[in-house]
Amino acid sequence: MRAKRSNPVRLVLRRGVDCFVALLLAMTVVPSSAAAADADFTQFISSLWPEAAKAGVSRAVFARETGGLEPDYKLPDLLLPGRPKTGAPSQAEFVQVPADYLREASIARLASHGRTLMQQHAATLRAIEQRFGVPGPIILAIWGRETDFGRHRLPYDAVRVLATQAYVGRRKEQYRGELIAALQLLQSGVVTRKDLRASWGGAVGLTQFLPSEVTKHGVDFDGDGRVDLWHSVPDALASAAQQLVNKGWQRGVRWAYEVRAPGNADCTQGVPEVTKPIGQWLQEGFVPARGLRLSAAEQAQSASLLQPEGIYGPSFLTTQNYFVIKEYNFSDLYVLFVGHLADRMAGGASFETPWSASHQLRTISVEAMQRRLTELRLYSDKIDGKAGMKTRAALGAYQKRAGIKVDCWPSEEVLRAMRAGR
Repeated sequence: MRAKRSNPVRLVLRRGVDCFVALLLAMTVVPSSAAAADADFTQFISSLWPEAAKAGVSRAVFARETGGLEPDYKLPDLLLPGRPKTGAPSQAEFVQVPADYLREASIARLASHGRTLMQQHAATLRAIEQRFGVPGPIILAIWGRETDFGRHRLPYDAVRVLATQAYVGRRKEQYRGELIAALQLLQSGVVTRKDLRASWGGAVGLTQFLPSEVTKHGVDFDGDGRVDLWHSVPDALASAAQQLVNKGWQRGVRWAYEVRAPGNADCTQGVPEVTKPIGQWLQEGFVPARGLRLSAAEQAQSASLLQPEGIYGPSFLTTQNYFVIKEYNFSDLYVLFVGHLADRMAGGASFETPWSASHQLRTISVEAMQRRLTELRLYSDKIDGKAGMKTRAALGAYQKRAGIKVDCWPSEEVLRAMRAGR
């Protein structure tokens, strides 16, 4: 019996059908896992209801603001199961060298506009300084740094950001509370969901407060019966001043003084724990920039040494108010930006000592340094890949021990020495 010949047309059609079925199966597999993930997120959001109710959020507001909410897995700094870490925070404060972050063109542009705003809001700024003791240029500089004086539209829906961070962020408990605080703001009617825009970290308003901070530090300075950090410049600026005061701002004290360090300065002293009267620093050879003469009261103030690029670039003697601003944003570069911008708006000049063109090590390399310094018991702070004051001082201590140049700056040369076991 002769075998039946295959019909080539039927074979092609059959293969096409098989491919189409396979494609359909593949399409159903991927969404099912995504749907499962979203179902877990929805369940997580639902689990927050008792906590929200205890905070005074109504069922109607909770349902309205969280209904259909989806996570945003594209945000930085998330811990996603089964996926690589999204990396350290992409804030410029932690990934740029000072010369880039404190770019003269940016400072000059903001200072120019800031001087116009100083005139426009002169009465408000005088009233704020009289009440809180915080100079107008300081709070204007915060506004300028945070949202470009309100000209920068924040890119994210705050509720979605806070919910995502509470679900898979690195600080879940903190953001859980911030999400509840955001729902409280929406229920109060002080802000609409449309206007409740945020940074990727969940900060809102002209001067960038976390939702809970609005309640803690918010001030109704324009007297309209509500704290409006989204549309009221007086409220936003007064609230920023109130936050600084609540964190320890001292009336009549500068944020810092730029100085020239002597050649024998020990950069390992550049930590908050090492404080001396400014007059003592001057006796040790530190010279105020541009011939500035400090009064007896100023010289009696306690200050710490700050050298953001180790022995390279400018040096500063930082007062308590420096660290108060740092409570607003925990970055030396942020505080330098705000303080220097405030000085420029008040008529000051650019930094006397230029920033060096230093290379910024990758976060993973700085983390490796911090781990090694911890092993050597020279460092006991966070392993976060950020070369802050304590990391730089610990590096200087290591350099002394290893018999290499002491500059308190994380470099490839120091990293190689550590890896070589020196």
